[in-house]
Amino acid sequence: MKNKLLLSGVLFLGLVVGCQESDLDKLNPNGVTIDTFYKNGAELSSAVNAIYALAKSNPLVSREWFFVHDLRSDDVAAGGGQLETPRNQLLLGSHDTGNSVMSSVWTGFYRLIHRANSTIDLSDKVADIPAETKNRLLAEARFLRAWAYFDLVTMWGNIPLYKNYVTSVEGSLPRSPENEVYDFIIADLKTAQEALPATYDANNLGRATKGAAQMLLARVYLQRADYANAKTELQKIITSGTYALVDEYSDNFLEETEFNKESIWEINFLPSGGNYNWDGDGNGATAGTETVRTQEYSAIGWRNVIPSNSLLNEFEKTATGRDPRFAKSFYVTGDKYNNGNNTLTDAAQNGNSSVVDGQTLKVSWRKFSLMYKTDQSYQTGGINQRIMRYAETLLSMAEVENELGNTAEAVKYLNQVRARKSVNMPPYPTAAFPVTTKDQVFAAIVHERRVELSGEQVRNRDLLRWRKAGKLRTEPFTYFQKNKHELLPIPQQEVDNNPKIEPTDQNPGY
Repeated sequence: MKNKLLLSGVLFLGLVVGCQESDLDKLNPNGVTIDTFYKNGAELSSAVNAIYALAKSNPLVSREWFFVHDLRSDDVAAGGGQLETPRNQLLLGSHDTGNSVMSSVWTGFYRLIHRANSTIDLSDKVADIPAETKNRLLAEARFLRAWAYFDLVTMWGNIPLYKNYVTSVEGSLPRSPENEVYDFIIADLKTAQEALPATYDANNLGRATKGAAQMLLARVYLQRADYANAKTELQKIITSGTYALVDEYSDNFLEETEFNKESIWEINFLPSGGNYNWDGDGNGATAGTETVRTQEYSAIGWRNVIPSNSLLNEFEKTATGRDPRFAKSFYVTGDKYNNGNNTLTDAAQNGNSSVVDGQTLKVSWRKFSLMYKTDQSYQTGGINQRIMRYAETLLSMAEVENELGNTAEAVKYLNQVRARKSVNMPPYPTAAFPVTTKDQVFAAIVHERRVELSGEQVRNRDLLRWRKAGKLRTEPFTYFQKNKHELLPIPQQEVDNNPKIEPTDQNPGY
């Protein structure tokens, strides 16, 4: 069931003024202001819903967020000349401080943080709802704030850390050290865990759960190479009994199988029907309720990006054929789509070809594409974006156990993922991946994470983590310049508008 509650209800906190010049210093008596809002539980709930609305907006999960993560990974290649210049720049590493895609994500996350801060800081007046409900709502706000800061700190490094609601430009802040940002995220997630429930009823699916806070905290610890604490959080999820791998791998990417047993947290969109707001920021009753992911990536859509050759050739071939996740992740010329009523042709796929096992052919993304049930060449959609799922939990536990010296345990977790009924890959060790030593197990982990989680906005962060720890055997990007491409540049608009950030505060290389 789709959750309409989280897709509407938006808070406007700005002051509304009249039109006449003589009235510019007067407040509109009918306008909503900080002083008149947050009076009751209904308004607190609306404020939290407004944070979710920003998470699903065009600058974030419904479009620019997945582009920034994927274009900074080696999972994708240009679909052709149709890939817009700012996106192609990120893909090629030629982006600068004015890149519009990167800047949109930065601005979107800070707007989300602004809403979360106002909700947390100004909730004291709300006293007409049970303490448990209020604490849960504030825990959701803390979770979303932590999620925003985690993406920002991993991709930009030192960033402004707004812990409280800011009302004027005088409240602008300089960049804070990464460790300070991480400590704040950890504190938020520990607090959130205490008040978030394990599950919700059907009318509230999509809200942050205890498991989501635990998984996000595990991601944080893993990124900081704090393996002992990461193991603690991952173990909570594994032993909770709340989650399990679903039998059919494809169920993690379809509209009809959302909120399944494997889903830890997903951003929900309303059923597909052509309602996408290209300028949307999640505001108002007419805000878009869909994602443009299916249109951007689909074989018969714009096909702006396609799976990279290195990703396609990462999938193992066994005596019985290729890893089944290949066919469940990608469309290849000759495949059936639209409920089996159409056959995919080269001509239907705009742009470039791929090379798989030395063969040139056209390959396109299947994950999160509506093509399984439609033949429309233009189609925005309602497939929920799965942000975290249980397979990642198991693969992260494998990485943690390996780093802690428990290689046999690590291999067990890897094999759980491979043993999914619809995948059923031979268990490790294999001829291609022996798992006798720690380094060999790590190579298997890198492989398994890539083929299992491809195109799910995980690879970028994996590469950042492994590069920083000196674990990458080879640098995947030919463009990579040390002391530059580790981080994105602080957007020029932030440097221009924030009086506490000078041009000399910019990240190296920009």
